[in-house]
Amino acid sequence: MGKRKHFKTFLSEIPQNIFAGFVVSLIALPLGFGLALASGAPPISGIIAAVVGGTVVSILGGSNVTITGPGNGLVVVVLAAITTLGAGDMHQGYLYTLAAIVISGIIMVILGFLRMGALGDYFPSSAIQGMLAAIGIGIFAKQIHVMLGNLSAKGSIVDLILQIPTGIFDFIKTPDTSIFYAGLVGVISLLIMIFYSKIRNKYFQLIPAPMWIVVLSVGMYYYFDLFSILEYPIDKSLLIELPDDVLSNFAFPDFGKIYEFEFINAVISITLIASIESLLSIKAVDKLDTLKRRSNVNKDIRALGLATVISGFLGGLNVVTVIARSSVNVNNKGSNRSANFFHASFLVFFILIFASELRKIPLPALAAILVYTGYKLASPENIVKVFKIGKEQLIIFLVTLLTTITTNLITGILAGIFITFIIHIIIKKNSMFFIRNLLKPNVLMFKEEDKYYVSVKNFSSFLNFTKLKMKLDQIPESEEAIIDFSLCDFIDHSVMENLNNYAETFKRKGGHFEVIGLDGYNTRSNHPFALRKNTPLLLSEVLEKDKLLNSQKNLTKRQKSLQRICNDLKWNYTVSPKFSIDEIYNFGYFKTRHISKISNTLSNGNCTLFDVEFSEGELIAKQIIKVTMMYINVDKYIPEFTLDKEGIFEYIYHFSGFKDIDIKNHSDFSKRFYLSGKNSTEIRSFFTDDLVLFFESNTYYHIEATNDGLLVIGSERLAGIKEVKKLADFGIRLKNIIGK
Repeated sequence: MGKRKHFKTFLSEIPQNIFAGFVVSLIALPLGFGLALASGAPPISGIIAAVVGGTVVSILGGSNVTITGPGNGLVVVVLAAITTLGAGDMHQGYLYTLAAIVISGIIMVILGFLRMGALGDYFPSSAIQGMLAAIGIGIFAKQIHVMLGNLSAKGSIVDLILQIPTGIFDFIKTPDTSIFYAGLVGVISLLIMIFYSKIRNKYFQLIPAPMWIVVLSVGMYYYFDLFSILEYPIDKSLLIELPDDVLSNFAFPDFGKIYEFEFINAVISITLIASIESLLSIKAVDKLDTLKRRSNVNKDIRALGLATVISGFLGGLNVVTVIARSSVNVNNKGSNRSANFFHASFLVFFILIFASELRKIPLPALAAILVYTGYKLASPENIVKVFKIGKEQLIIFLVTLLTTITTNLITGILAGIFITFIIHIIIKKNSMFFIRNLLKPNVLMFKEEDKYYVSVKNFSSFLNFTKLKMKLDQIPESEEAIIDFSLCDFIDHSVMENLNNYAETFKRKGGHFEVIGLDGYNTRSNHPFALRKNTPLLLSEVLEKDKLLNSQKNLTKRQKSLQRICNDLKWNYTVSPKFSIDEIYNFGYFKTRHISKISNTLSNGNCTLFDVEFSEGELIAKQIIKVTMMYINVDKYIPEFTLDKEGIFEYIYHFSGFKDIDIKNHSDFSKRFYLSGKNSTEIRSFFTDDLVLFFESNTYYHIEATNDGLLVIGSERLAGIKEVKKLADFGIRLKNIIGK
């Protein structure tokens, strides 16, 4: 019945997916040509990748609304491979590169079967941002010359950047009419890309910016052909070249250099970038899915690998998941993988029916699309965003960026990983901390009542995030999850960013995802994704936090939530303690425990909630524990007692000589609770019918009483926001009952 309903839903959504696929194809057509030309490959190779990818991945993939085809990130890599392997012969280099693409696809299939989709988590976020920016600069540096009609610009990325002022001057002063008109088309196309989003006309917005460029470019050709007495001013060498018979001109890969170092390097580079770009895009597109579905990443990687193998054998580029086209798909109500298939079908239709019109598109027009794309990847705004997260993240970003530009992508990403690790060591001031704890199990997860609790120890960074990720992926996103870092000493930016992604996913699916235990951390900036180091705060720093309380600065998300709770309850909140620590030393719970810090106190004068950090044991057996508990000040004399849930340890206490005090006429209470104390007569008198009924009908807490106060403890850990609210309500009502 469920399958039949699913099939009916699929059929009912076909019209909207056909439309979404059509709109995406309008963008994919010029981009496919442009990315292929920027890679040094024939224009048709980009379309082959899009068609094969759209067909194969829509049938075998594990994602829902992603669009596949040639990717921006591979332009620099493929161009370098064609240039290096061809040794000056671009066509032969292209055939060798097709072989590298085929082997890259095979490797991706293997990685998918080995469930290596988590490999993307081993790359620091700032290093990935630096790598993408370097790719953007590479695309921009090459394509801006093509946009101005200069197809002969050569050299490294740095050389091409240095040639830009000369290229602009030569374009303005060129006596060649063909180059001038071609460059003018390129400049106008770039202006269309820049100002397209600022034009709010709904009819204009029906056609994507890249397709407007295609329409106007072809329209310009027909204007000169049909209406003008002048000849078309752009030379044929500056137009797209497509074979006369598209279906009979597939190139076949040449595996002649399969054992050479340059070939192996090309395979590694292509595989690395294709995998990273796809993994990042899949994660990003899952956030856009209106149905809140999560992709099967490993299944998608296998499908992308198979599509890449087929594409390579047919003369096409790598197949990757692309974020821009996927976003357009979602925005146009694409709801399942059929949109990807329809996008491929429309591309085939365009190539077979409008091949002659496509040959009239100037290369500078396509180059303008890529210049804009390259700028977006390397936008100064991205640098500002990285800097706001932390100065050390900017260093990682720039090292990766500069190394990639001056060497290659593999060296660049390795440099990014290395500098990230070195910076972490410098910040932690302990070179062995990460090495010593890297292989240790550091994540504990268990289900507690109706919520999942995850505790992280030692450190959590890009080096070991997969351990935490494996646990988080097991939690249904419609449930409640509490992630506790109170026993962790170091958390890097990549982990904080990933945790935010989980929080957004849980929120979309109706669950609750809360991160606690960050209150004592020093951060490199006020950004929520900033790197965090757990070090004890000096008294001056604690006082400074109190001063900044009203301005909401330097407080964690949990602390801000605690302050909101106090505002709602009209309680007082402070980071530092408001009462003497001596008051809780009187409780038996702290007879053998040493308190080191009390923080985050919420108080109304009678009830005080607080986080306490204490240690158990000594030397190698010493453990640091952080717990949220509540102290209730009682205005009248009460007997000393301990109340806990009946369990195996309470039976052991009984056999050891400790007596469980039964309350007359409350046999159920006596079975469920372990009650002990010195004066059983006073205790039985204190436990009135109302008080017994209160404990029976509320959550279990460990409760200790001295003659003038109560200590209430839930689980032996920090409490989440919902648990704090629950504990505060429990304390208020308990205080009122005792007051009667």
